[in-house]
This record gives sequence, structure tokens and C-alpha cells, in this order.
Amino acid sequence: MLAKRNPTLFYLQRAGFYLLVVIIAFYLLFPFLWAVLTSFRRGGDLFLTPAKFIAAPSTIGNYVTVFNNPNFQHAFLLSLVVAIGSVALSLLIGTLAAYALGRFKFRGKSMILYIILAVSVFPQIAVLGGLYTVVQASGTYNSPVALIFSYLIFTIPFTVWVLTSFVRDIPGELEEASLVDGATPLQTLFRVLFPVMMPALVTTGLLAFINCWNEYLFALTFTSSNRTIPPVIANFSGASQFDQPWGPIMAASIVVTVPLIALVLIFQRNIVSGLTAGAVKG
Repeated sequence: MLAKRNPTLFYLQRAGFYLLVVIIAFYLLFPFLWAVLTSFRRGGDLFLTPAKFIAAPSTIGNYVTVFNNPNFQHAFLLSLVVAIGSVALSLLIGTLAAYALGRFKFRGKSMILYIILAVSVFPQIAVLGGLYTVVQASGTYNSPVALIFSYLIFTIPFTVWVLTSFVRDIPGELEEASLVDGATPLQTLFRVLFPVMMPALVTTGLLAFINCWNEYLFALTFTSSNRTIPPVIANFSGASQFDQPWGPIMAASIVVTVPLIALVLIFQRNIVSGLTAGAVKG
């Protein structure tokens, strides 16, 4: 209607909207694009002016350095083990807790949900000291086990809170039909509700995986040699104490970001449907 009444104003609004989109996209993508560009430049090129830096010849030497670094190789595999282990445990525990909180009525349920929400907003530094004491006393210091169980502190509350909201929206007819057929509550959960919950499981699992993959403070504190990727990248050293290897650091950052981008692209349909996926239609 606006296009017919006032074409000039309509096209000005469209132009302003697209200009705003371009500005926001540039603001969000520029740091990543600059990191990609830096990863393909030699160390001496980093001190050039922006125009000369962009026009400088490319090299894959930084990526060769990263892939030939045994510490990076070990950290990459360890990060996979820790992230997958934490996500698997948090999804298992979170699904059981969400099923109980979302389907059953019992005294104190609301209080439990509020406590879970309160735990999720605690800063890591607030529990670092006590958790370090537990890790030392359990003998798991400098092992993946310490990181897997410490990461559950922030993955389980998030998983439980999100999945509980999803379980509440699942039609009760599915559960009632399975119970009438003689299924137990656990059979109903794993055979009936699990397939329906798949979009939410993928979404929460992927977000929990990203949090574990990028976590730095616990990985730095609870390990000394078996460290995951963030502390290893932060401790990259150059030829001397005055040399900061920005090229290899950026190359390593790009390498560890690619798996996250790939996961998002692979599961983008599940992520979009996410918590809005329904069990029945019609």
C-alpha cells in the first residue's frame, strides 16, 4: 500500500533497511574476516598499513605450522573428547530431569526450576576455588574427567531449563497412548518422546557443545599439560619472548571455528525448528 501511495518514501525505507542490514553484517563479520586474512599473511606483513596488508601475498605457512604442532593436535582431540563427553552426560541427565519436571506434579517443582536457573547465572570464578579443591581431592587434576564433570555445572542447568519448556509443550495424548499400551514412563520417554524432542536435543546439545569447546577458565585451572584448545592457543609462543605469533594464532582460531560452523550448517534445520517443533499437526 505504501509503495502505491508514496513510492519515494517506500524506496527510501527499503534502502535504509538494507543499509542497516549491511552495516550490522559488516560489524559482526569484520573481525572474523580480518582473522581469516591475518591467518594467510606472513609475520612481517602484520605491521603494514591496512591497504598494503590486504594486498600482501597469501601463504599457508601459518596453517602448516598449526597442523604440525603436536600440542595443538593433542588439544584438538582432547577438546573433542571433553566436549562430546560433557554434552552426552548433560543431555542424558537433562532429559531425565526435564521429563520429571515437565510431566509430573510434585511439591517444590517450581523451586527446583528457580534453583536451576540461579545456578546457571553464577559466574565461573565464583565456584572456581571450591571446584578446584574437589578436583584435587578426587585425584582427577590434569585429566579429561575433571573438565567433563566441571563443565556439567553450566551445561546441565541450561539443558534442563530448555528441555523442560519443550516437554511441557508436547501433547499429552502421545504419552497417554503409550501408557495405555503398557509402556513404562522410561519406555515412553525413550521410545515416544525422544523422537519428538530431537529438534530441542540437537539445539541444546549444539549450544552446550559450543560452550564446552570454547571454555577457557576451567581448562586453564584444572589442567597443566592435558589442556584443551583455548589455553593451548593462548600459550602459542614465537621465536622469542618479544615475538607474538599472530599468524599461527589466527590460523588455529580459524581451524577450531570451522567445526562449529559445519555443525551449525548441518543441523540448521533442527536449530531453526528448535523449541517450536510440534508433535502433531492438524
